[in-house]
Amino acid sequence: MKRLASLLLILLLLTAAADAAPVVFVVRHAEKTTGGGNDPELSPAGHKRADALARILQDSQITAIFVTEFKRTQETAASTAKETHITPTIVPSRDVAGLAVKLRAVNGNALVVGHGNTIPDLMKALGIAIAINIPDADYTEIFVVSLSDPPQLLRLHYPF
Repeated sequence: MKRLASLLLILLLLTAAADAAPVVFVVRHAEKTTGGGNDPELSPAGHKRADALARILQDSQITAIFVTEFKRTQETAASTAKETHITPTIVPSRDVAGLAVKLRAVNGNALVVGHGNTIPDLMKALGIAIAINIPDADYTEIFVVSLSDPPQLLRLHYPF
């Protein structure tokens, strides 16, 4: 009887896990250098933050990574991409609506590395009603969006 109850509990947990809504982790690119014009690279502090992000997300079952055409987003995602063996998908930074469509089509959890001026629009496109404002000097936020119905937002901060 205990075996049957244990087996039923395991099946119930597996069914609940299978029905779980995908999760999207959205972060702003890490700290950038002051040079480099419109497309600067990450600073040493930014590389440390990118490594910290990979450690934080290591057990998050990421199946897709989205970055923009800018070096700073690609470099921020690089450590996570290496750890997960996922090649990031480059999306135009201004195509928020297209990115939202791609995120809803992902089979599993995703990481998005964006920009302080595009993340608020992405949150709206994903159905988050709370207004998001990211100060210019803030690189610490992780927006965790459950693509459930309705979508849910958990807002975290990460140090390096």
